[in-house]
Amino acid sequence: MATVAQQSSPAHTTSHAGRFFNRQRLTTGLIHVVLIAFAITMLFPLLWLVSTSLKHPGKQFVFPPQLIPNPVYWQNYTELFTVAPMGRYLWNSFEIGVLSTLGVCLSSAIGAFAFARMRFRGREFLFIVLLITMMIPYQVTLIPTFVIMRWLGWIDHHASLIVPNFFGSAFSVFLLRQFYRTIPQELVDAATIDGAGFLRIFWAIFIPLGMPALATVAVFNFLGSWNDLLSPLIFLNSQEKMTVTLGLTYLRGRSGTGVGYWGVIMAGSLLGIIPMLVLYAFGQKYFVQGLARAGLKG
Repeated sequence: MATVAQQSSPAHTTSHAGRFFNRQRLTTGLIHVVLIAFAITMLFPLLWLVSTSLKHPGKQFVFPPQLIPNPVYWQNYTELFTVAPMGRYLWNSFEIGVLSTLGVCLSSAIGAFAFARMRFRGREFLFIVLLITMMIPYQVTLIPTFVIMRWLGWIDHHASLIVPNFFGSAFSVFLLRQFYRTIPQELVDAATIDGAGFLRIFWAIFIPLGMPALATVAVFNFLGSWNDLLSPLIFLNSQEKMTVTLGLTYLRGRSGTGVGYWGVIMAGSLLGIIPMLVLYAFGQKYFVQGLARAGLKG
């Protein structure tokens, strides 16, 4: 009897392993189905935006809704540049986004280097104060900022949206500081022995090694600047100074409720998100590295 039990044991084990493997495959398959369903749900607004931008005005609100436009109505894109200076909107957003990003990266990198490597009295206290400013909503400082910009004569001028970024960003300083603290101190010591000062160390060591974190900061701030609606709405008045977000809002308001212009507005929205997709596609590698390494050392 013991011999029979010993002979049946491997078969029983194999059967159990097979059932476990099938159960695991079923669980994995169900998880993938759920994730695919969520992905389709998240992508559906984008698909609907593309579809509406290619629909004839008379077929945008037909029932049942058509996801695939028939016929394809490319005139929405040509009409977009006719009813509004869309090219100017895109250029204004690009100009403000690039200059603002350069300002944030430069000023935040200098501040982060000081907090990470330079020793001075009150360093930790000042860093805590800097982090506290992240808790203050932007709307609280909006009126004082507007008063300052009016005093400087920068209302309806792009300088009101660009210059403040050259004074740093609390979140960007925090992110870069965390990344800079992962750079070995031996590199700094070797550069100091060779006679390099803080500026030389910052430029020759921390800027090249900190490129992943700087790319992350650049992506965050360019996205924030490009998608910002509140600040341009407050500081810009003339149409030739408007950004994409403000220009599309102005276009929708000028056409009443936007009925009949939805195809044109969707075409402008699609053109507005293309730079974001391109930026993320090219900066994804550095973006992931920067976020991963920034949390290695507290």
